[in-house]
Amino acid sequence: MPADSADAHAARIAAALAADGWCVVDDWLPDAAWRALADACRRHAAAGALAPAAIGRGAARHHDPAVRGDHTRWLQADDPADAPALHALDALRAGLNHELFLGLRRTEAHYARYPPGAGYARHRDRFRDDDARVVSLVLYLNEAWSDADGGALRIFAPDGDTPHDVLPIGGRLAVFRAADVEHEVRAARRERLSIAAWLRRD
Repeated sequence: MPADSADAHAARIAAALAADGWCVVDDWLPDAAWRALADACRRHAAAGALAPAAIGRGAARHHDPAVRGDHTRWLQADDPADAPALHALDALRAGLNHELFLGLRRTEAHYARYPPGAGYARHRDRFRDDDARVVSLVLYLNEAWSDADGGALRIFAPDGDTPHDVLPIGGRLAVFRAADVEHEVRAARRERLSIAAWLRRD
């Protein structure tokens, strides 16, 4: 992504986070880049490298597919397939720090594959006893997605009663404040791929 484009995205996202707590950016990554990430996610799935996602933390951490049905794998900085996504996310972290002085120190991200029929119940991304996650991001890796496919990210904005549904269209980035914005993943009728990421203050 060219530097001027990255700076423009960061400025737009920062303004939306400050005003509304969330935003959506289409074409955040070029087609070739997000399609390569989708291919990597599918390779990991075929190799059995995606693990069932858990909920909770510590002794309470457990797997409950009725609440959360995705399978995940953390992106690795030394994996050539993962590096472009991590680089772009880290550039956005730096841009948001510049715009909003959030004190973001680290980026973490994982692939998420939802099989048909799977979802993730309404929740927030920040634990009650841990304020490290400041900004949540979801980058979508799905080609030719339509309303009929389902699988929307439903965002419950902190300043309104009407939820907003965001279709998981390839290259689209959803961004929201981890502590403030409740959200859920609606069940889809086909495989749904994404990268979930957090910009952390720790």
